[in-house]
This record gives sequence, structure tokens and C-alpha cells, in this order.
Amino acid sequence: VLINEQLYDRDYVAQYCSGFEELARHVQPYNPEWAYLETGLEPAQIRDTARAMARATPATLVHPGRHVTWYGDDTQRCRAIAILNALLGSWGRPGGFYRQEKVDLPAFPAPKPEPDHGWMDIVQADYPLVATGISNVLIDHSVGPDAFFKGWLVYGTNLPQTIPGVEKKLAAAAESLDLVVVVDTMPAEITGYADVVLPECTYLERYDDLRNKAERVPTLALRMPAFAPRHQSRPAWWMAKGIAERLGLGRYFPWQDYVEVLDWQLKQVGSSLAEMQRIGVKRFARKTQPYFADGEALRFNTPSGRIELVSSLLADTGHDPLPRYTPPERPPEGFYHLNYGRAPAHTFGRTINNPQLFELMPENTVWVHPAAAATLGVRTGEYVRLENPEGTQSNRIRVRVTQRIRPDSVFMVHGFGHTDPRQRLAHGAGADDTALMHNVRIDPVMGGTGMRASFVTLVREEA
Repeated sequence: VLINEQLYDRDYVAQYCSGFEELARHVQPYNPEWAYLETGLEPAQIRDTARAMARATPATLVHPGRHVTWYGDDTQRCRAIAILNALLGSWGRPGGFYRQEKVDLPAFPAPKPEPDHGWMDIVQADYPLVATGISNVLIDHSVGPDAFFKGWLVYGTNLPQTIPGVEKKLAAAAESLDLVVVVDTMPAEITGYADVVLPECTYLERYDDLRNKAERVPTLALRMPAFAPRHQSRPAWWMAKGIAERLGLGRYFPWQDYVEVLDWQLKQVGSSLAEMQRIGVKRFARKTQPYFADGEALRFNTPSGRIELVSSLLADTGHDPLPRYTPPERPPEGFYHLNYGRAPAHTFGRTINNPQLFELMPENTVWVHPAAAATLGVRTGEYVRLENPEGTQSNRIRVRVTQRIRPDSVFMVHGFGHTDPRQRLAHGAGADDTALMHNVRIDPVMGGTGMRASFVTLVREEA
């Protein structure tokens, strides 16, 4: 609609973008009538929305959302969103995306370890554009006598409830690895795989790195303990320094207490630990303007220096340079798309066992559309079990009948259904969505785990 009705920001696209003509040809099959058959959104609503966005440009932007791993084509889906923002001229314009800036905070002077190989080039050769480790790939390279990795240090990550279909791989990896160390603040399923558990104190009991996140206003924030660590728990910096010293690597931690690092860093930017202990958060003046000046010459972080509507980087690495829609697989007869998300009461699955938060939300529910509920013969408040096409069943979970879900889908909050009996409150409370995920799709560009391609049906509890 934006292209065919000439509603896009033509001056912006001409100055900063490349590949527009190819993009214009590429999108022609994807008109609102086509989109209606895929999404159920009325063509008139799509057109009205596009026109309203164009009228407000550049104070219009489309946010990609925090959760990006859906159906395994997520790089291209997010690129489509970025291209839409470029057509609206919202990058670097008032009301759109501003230039982020953070404090120029120096690192504490300490020697940097130099690895003797580039492990990512070895184990992630299929994903050359990825700058971080991919959990699925790391696990795969930890199984078997010839596995590349010989040990794990798992920090604050409960893998059984994080990566679908990982239970068998975890068991195999635990057998292959020489050492599994888990650092966490409380028992969780992953601690059952550990040779060693290092109990970290909670955020109320420790100092952490200064928060220095790129934002509109450069800001430093201090996390400081409210009381001393309880029992045998310790902060992660204490563990890392102690292990390094026992390995003869103490030179990489040339300080006695982490407060020395924080105080030194703060003094380099005109503050101090004493000041931050008093005020908590300190704002700094920007060094650049948050928005582009009209007609400003810019170089974007692409090979060409322009906003590449047709990506040369993707083309050079064997991927489609333009987003090409991949329709999600449809559920089998009698099954529904399994969607999941978060709740404001809990932090993923890490706070279910907290007594105060458990009281606020002791279990999750499965949202079901009234039409689906009528077909299944279920009602609000009734307990059911969710079952995937492979026959895997969940714990009991209550039904919530609501029109806030599509008729072909169900929704549940992630993080419930813990199996570790040491979690006295969380053990067996609600259902675990991760254990039901059977149809895992891996993004070919960035290796992310697509976790919204699985299906479930509702099984009524026997009276």
C-alpha cells in the first residue's frame, strides 16, 4: 500500500536507501487481499492503517517486539519490519527511532586473555553472521567422545525450560562432558545435571557491573547490596576471581574486591562509588544529537553505507536478500497453535517459587477462544491437560475462555510446570510449554530456535 499509493517517504528513501525498485517489484504479490487470507485482517483495515501511518510519518514506527523467535524465518520477518520503518522514514527522525548513546565508560585496566583458536569458526561455521554463541549448536557440539566442548559453566539459565526438545540432548551431553558447573540463585531442573553447583547470592546481596545501556539519555546505574549474602551464597565476581586464582590466572583479576573496579570506572567519568551509593543513577550529557539533521550525510552500518532494502550481506552469504514470506504450518485436525508469553508477576520461570509472587500467580492458565471451547466442550476454571501430536502431555492446567485469542490457537504463560521437587511451591504448579514443543524450526540465517510452530489439543480430566 505504501509503495503503490506513493505514501512512502520518497525523499528519505532516495537519500538513504538502496534497492527500492527491486523491493517494489518483490512485494507486488503481497497485497492486502493476499494478507487477509493469511491473517484474517480485513483488507480495508490494512489499507486504512498504512495510510494513517503515512500521514504521521516520520513519527511512526513499527517495533519488532522483544520476543523474536517464532517460526524459524525470524531474521527475514524482522528485516521486513525494518524495511517498513525505512519506507516511513522513521530511522533517525523525530518521533521515530533516535540515535542511542551510552556513557564512554573505560574498562578497568587488566590483561585480556587471548584464546588460542576461534571456536565460533569451528562449531558455528554455518552461521557466519552470528556474533554470539547459539545454544542449540553448543549443545550439539558437547555430545559424544569427539565433542569439541569438554565442560560447561551454565550461568542463570534453566536449559530444560528454555530450549525445546533438549532433555535427551542434555542427558547425552552430561554423560559426555568432563565437567558441568551450574551457577544459580536457587534450585532448578538444570542443577540436577551439575557436577558442581555454585550458589550465587541474589541481586539484593551483591554488586554487579554498572548498567550502561545505550538510550536517549546516557545514564549509569549502580546495583548495590541491601544486605550481606546469606548462607554460603556468593556474588559471581567472587566465584570467577577465586577460580581464576586457583588456576594460576589471578593476573586477569588484579583487584581484591569488585568495588575497586566500580570506583575506578566511575572516577574516570567524574563520579565515584560513594556518589553512586548515594544517588543510584546518574545522567550524562549527550555528545551527539538524537536525530539526523535534514539532509545530513550519513553512513549506515552496511557494506554500502546505505539502508539496504536488498541486503548484499545476505546475498553474499547465500541467503535471500529480500524477505520472502514462509507460511506457518497449519495444525492437524483437532489441534491448535501453541503460543506462549510472559506475565507481569513473574520473571520467566525464575520466580514461581517466590512465596510473595507465587501468591500473586500460583499457576498459569490456557487461553481458549469461545468457539474452540464449544468444540472441545470445556469451560473457564476447568482443569485439562495439553497434549501434542507426539502424545506428550502436560501437567494439569486451568482453562480460561476468552476472545483475546484466535480460534485456531491457545495461549499460556511460560515458566510453570517445574519438575524439581526442591521447589516446594513451584513443583507441579501449572503446565510447561517448552516440554510440549515438538515442531522446532531453526532460523537458517542466525540459528535461533523458532518456538511457535508446535501444536496441542486439550484433553479433559476424567471425573
